[in-house]
Amino acid sequence: MDSDRFDTRAGFQARLEDCLSRSRMTLAMFDPDFGWWELGSIGNDALLRAFLRHGGRLKLVAHSNARLERDAPRFLRLLQDYSHLVECRLTNGSIGHLTDSFCIGDSHHLVRRFHCDHFRGEAIFHAPSSTQSLLERYQSIWAETRPGLQAGVTGL
Repeated sequence: MDSDRFDTRAGFQARLEDCLSRSRMTLAMFDPDFGWWELGSIGNDALLRAFLRHGGRLKLVAHSNARLERDAPRFLRLLQDYSHLVECRLTNGSIGHLTDSFCIGDSHHLVRRFHCDHFRGEAIFHAPSSTQSLLERYQSIWAETRPGLQAGVTGL
């Protein structure tokens, strides 16, 4: 198990890129709005496209899609190109108070910010036992969602 902590935006981005590049089958992500994730950056777009090209499945849950729609045109193109492998969901009001932020890759890798307004967090790689409780929480969050961002809805 590889584990380390971070407390900067650059630290978070580096660990997120590690998680994206290590994952092969599934990426499960939660953030209130994915505003700091840079999902539309050139580097993350390339990593996500490689992941999806090989049949990976991407699942995102957010409270709001506004920042992705406004700030991530590459991600919107990716959603259009791989709509059969990407699912974006929105939370119901009952869980709108959640403020942490995380990405789970292949049930083995984890990048987590303890609060969405701060970059303090941890990354854990090659540790399925360390991701299990957060994966169960993600599944509970997923159960409280409705369809969100879709290629057709964005006007693409």
